[in-house]
Amino acid sequence: MSQETEHVKVLIIGSGPAGYTAAIYASRAGLSPVLYTGGQPGGQLTITNDVENYPGYPDGVMGPQMMEDFRKQAERFGTQVRYGLATKVDFSSRPHKVEIDEQITMLADTVLISTGASAKWLGIESEERLNGKGVSACAVCDGFFFRGQEVAIVGAGDTACEEASYLSNICSKVYMLVRRDEMRASQIMQNRVINNPKIEILWNSETDEILGEEEVNGVRVLNNKTGEKREIPISGFFVAIGHQPNTDIFKDFIHMDESGYIKTIPGSTKTNVEGVFACGDAQDNIYRQAVTAAGTGCMAALDAERYLAEFENH
Repeated sequence: MSQETEHVKVLIIGSGPAGYTAAIYASRAGLSPVLYTGGQPGGQLTITNDVENYPGYPDGVMGPQMMEDFRKQAERFGTQVRYGLATKVDFSSRPHKVEIDEQITMLADTVLISTGASAKWLGIESEERLNGKGVSACAVCDGFFFRGQEVAIVGAGDTACEEASYLSNICSKVYMLVRRDEMRASQIMQNRVINNPKIEILWNSETDEILGEEEVNGVRVLNNKTGEKREIPISGFFVAIGHQPNTDIFKDFIHMDESGYIKTIPGSTKTNVEGVFACGDAQDNIYRQAVTAAGTGCMAALDAERYLAEFENH
């Protein structure tokens, strides 16, 4: 089957705050970018109800609405936003080749990777059903909605400890569910939660079910040593068992850390491959906020614009 081929100056893969911000900058610079949305158009924010910490929205905004605003702004300056998934790349020669839906081959002078990351979930039905109705994978994003209330958090690594500490400043009580009788977190982070009077650690504990019809009102916890189950009334349930960057298709060409986050040259969005830039959560395992993703999207577009100018001069 012969594939359709198209050549562009700037190809953006992914459509969260990073991808759309890159598109706004690149299209205003006259680079006629093409953006493919990926499997979750709008990225992780499309499963976030209220966003209250993004500047410029004094009354807050729904995540999907915000991404719609970003998309319209990018399109206004001439970005072509297309639905499609990058399925294969070849960065061994220039222009770079990116296959979309196994049907179209895009030849791109520059590629901006903004494929984001996905939260890892427990995989139980009640978690999916109550997602955004008290279930969240981001304490920094959503903790504020549960101020003065009792919540639970699942996880045993540094991020879980950090998020539990963060929640303890806002909520009246935090139950921390740890699957084994020890944590993976660094000693300093463990001490922080163990010595915090507002955090109660439940060791050898697994989530049997998140309770509630329309919103979270409790959690049923299973002690995997004794087999005993207990129900705890809570109004917020946070999952902090890690994120998975959506970067698998790049691994033969792009340098990554052991978790799959793309390594960029410090102070830039440049990767080890000339003309390929990475922004947003695909390369950020520390902050993972919409506003920081947008910032790196701006950087990637500026880096690509400079690269193209140099490229044309040669």
